Amino acid sequence: MRARNKQPVRWGLVALAALWMMVIVPLSAVAAPYAAFVMDARSGEVLHARNADTRLHPASLTKMMTLYIAFEAVENGEIGLDDQVKISSHAASEPPSKLGLRAGQSIRLRYLIRAAAVKSANDAATALGEAIEGSEARFAARMNRTAKALGMKNTTFKNAHGLTESGHQSTARDMTILGRHLFYDYPEYYNLFSRITADAGVRKVYHTNRKLLSSYKGADGIKTGYTRAAGFNLTASAERGGKRIIATVYGGRSTATRNAKVAELLDLGFAEAKTRVALNKPSKPPYMGKINGDDVPGGVGKVVRLASAAAVKRSLRPMLRPVPEEPAPVLVADKADIENAILAAQEVSLEEPERNTAEAEEAELVPDPEADVLTAALDVNPDVTPELRPESIVLASREIGEPRGDPEQEIVERVSTSGGRHWGITVGRYPSQYKARKVLLQIALNEMSTLDGSLRKVLKRNSGYDANFMGMTRETAELACRRLQAKKITCFMIEPTG
Repeated sequence: MRARNKQPVRWGLVALAALWMMVIVPLSAVAAPYAAFVMDARSGEVLHARNADTRLHPASLTKMMTLYIAFEAVENGEIGLDDQVKISSHAASEPPSKLGLRAGQSIRLRYLIRAAAVKSANDAATALGEAIEGSEARFAARMNRTAKALGMKNTTFKNAHGLTESGHQSTARDMTILGRHLFYDYPEYYNLFSRITADAGVRKVYHTNRKLLSSYKGADGIKTGYTRAAGFNLTASAERGGKRIIATVYGGRSTATRNAKVAELLDLGFAEAKTRVALNKPSKPPYMGKINGDDVPGGVGKVVRLASAAAVKRSLRPMLRPVPEEPAPVLVADKADIENAILAAQEVSLEEPERNTAEAEEAELVPDPEADVLTAALDVNPDVTPELRPESIVLASREIGEPRGDPEQEIVERVSTSGGRHWGITVGRYPSQYKARKVLLQIALNEMSTLDGSLRKVLKRNSGYDANFMGMTRETAELACRRLQAKKITCFMIEPTG
């Protein structure tokens, strides 16, 4: 009898030990579902996929979309990098990782962006969403609209930070697609993802991906993520020898094993990717935000309004600058030269300027656009026949000795020859002088028939830079706006004062 009674006791002890092991083993050690995806960023070619379309918890990879929308909002004038954001109690109460924001305090938007990108701060991500859309629920709806437009077919967002929530899921393929769009759609901000440290206003923060960034040659981003449900996730990008590879891993067991797996996948990508491929950038999706405070219906693109003369209360007519006694030399170039100059300017502007003070060690999110690049003007070369006129552009060089200090309040691209024509149009507000000038030049190249003789002017505002064409008659201004409207470009007429 006694021997038979020992058997149930032994099984009971085994069961108790198993239960105890389940309690003491960290939940993070329980393997989350694994998925991986590798892409040649240049062409979009898939180089490796495993469980790539399985819907899983993305964790803080979610913040890539939060940041994508933040960049979009800044670019389209919804909000400025230096706008003060008041922190809600909801944002302040988000669990770690966090910046430590307090309810009621104000902080500049650029610091929230840095904190979300570098430290993966949940309070900063929520504050970004609320600042842009008014509530996290509205922001999540915009995230889903944007995901659909980007081709992220198996993604649903419920929040701005990525903490586990029912239905908040994505895939390795979709996050790789998003990472590729971040690189190509907003290159002026992409350097943010490679910073080991950043000034987040209230304190210095350290990159959650700094180990891979420091150890893998060519790595320059993008975003880590971890929750117990998700495991250790990472979307990484690296460039070597003209090749750029993006890889995503879901379900790593630890930071070390995840980084090792990502390094292995990046190595696979560089080995498999062709040396020479045609660059096939992804198409930037239509704008999903607001125009002048109004929602874009259905998130299908920009709403173009033609403002009547009566609706404009203040003229933006420029003051003429003095003409130098000896005019600056000019060079004649064709349209291709202008476009190459634009590309050259864009490449230069992405470089962060050197800083001489400790406070300015961290470069600003929007780089200084100043560069010695020839400025295009719409004067016509008198030696060119009228038939060739649309292809004839004059490049006006910087006047020798012209100061390179801070930009003036009004930046005039060339001296007006418009006579008594004092109407104008504005084609949008942009976060930097460089962006506004680039848009003006691109529109001028494509609309020479209606904008010839007009004055391109960038006007600095508190929330950005207005891109304007001035020195037009009312008829030409109306015609120009109608033509731009047909091309889905925002256009407002500006009437003369007096």
